Amino acid sequence: MSELLDSPSNIAAFRAALLAWYGANKRSLAWRDSDDPYHVWISEIMLQQTRVDQMDNYFTRFIERFPALEDLAAAQEADVLKVWEGLGYYARARNMHKAAQLIVAEHGGRVPNTYEELIALPGIGEYTAAAVSSIAFDRDHAVLDGNVVRVLCRLLRIEEDPRRTATKTQLISASQRLLQPGRAGDFNQGMMELGARVCTPQKPDCHTCPVGALCRAKAELDDPTYLPLKAPKKKKPHYPVAAGLIWKGDQVLIAQRPRDGMLGGLWEFPGGKREEGESLQECLRREIREELDFEIEVGEVLCSVDHAYSHFSITLYALSARYKGGEPKAIGCADWRWVYPEELDDFAFPRSDRKVIEFVRQRGWQLALF
Repeated sequence: MSELLDSPSNIAAFRAALLAWYGANKRSLAWRDSDDPYHVWISEIMLQQTRVDQMDNYFTRFIERFPALEDLAAAQEADVLKVWEGLGYYARARNMHKAAQLIVAEHGGRVPNTYEELIALPGIGEYTAAAVSSIAFDRDHAVLDGNVVRVLCRLLRIEEDPRRTATKTQLISASQRLLQPGRAGDFNQGMMELGARVCTPQKPDCHTCPVGALCRAKAELDDPTYLPLKAPKKKKPHYPVAAGLIWKGDQVLIAQRPRDGMLGGLWEFPGGKREEGESLQECLRREIREELDFEIEVGEVLCSVDHAYSHFSITLYALSARYKGGEPKAIGCADWRWVYPEELDDFAFPRSDRKVIEFVRQRGWQLALF
């Protein structure tokens, strides 16, 4: 694989160079500047699907609302989802809430300090258990996130798909071999910082890399961005979705998504995917019958919002509509409510629905009445 891993002196040089660079160049971040394991845990859950440069305000807002683990455990799930609003991948928030309750019940309100105890909690996998145990408690567990994978593949010139089980095992072994015992937290953060700021996906700054002298990709390849190997991207399906701003007097209907599904527990303007041959108006009427079992009259499209998820994308068409008859029933949703427009900010919505709210709010709710 590399002479680096077979040479104790090269490993020592790598560790020293990385740690010195990290000490001089690490970014000041709210969660990194804290030694509270609760803060480390929250930040690592957020970072599972969120870039560092997007996260600072979300982390600060979350800690202000739930300053201690006991506060999070005692909160209602709806409050947790509301504070999480905008971060996406809401299963992270639901699992974190469940984990907080387990930590209070089974660990006396203290974040567990071992990899084995951490990985047993909801929402914590191999990476997060290694990150929290090393950063918060200096346990000697190497992390393997996207940044670290990129650094290792280039450093060791690994020309196999890093998503394959055998390659992943190879990477974990290499990372653990390079890890500085007793300074696992700084080492892991240094590796992640190196990947984020120097060994970047495109245009890596090889000339300033603190470990460049030990990197096979720099020495042997014309283009280090050849690594890590990337599988061909699959084309994501795209779906048109109709959603209704359904009025009954001066109140609008919102529905809560099933808690065990995608975007579980969030509120939305009810609707669903348009089927082949349907108009948007026909789609909305059908979806309301199937999910809530009442009748509506449908007007025109108010606005449309494009939004991409991990495996597909949508165009959400928001239509004005009016209650016609029947009593709503929670058939395809967890709950429903008639609310005044000014009450919408009390509920957690997906980003696409929040954009609809902001669009109509800016132009006046009178626009949406039908």
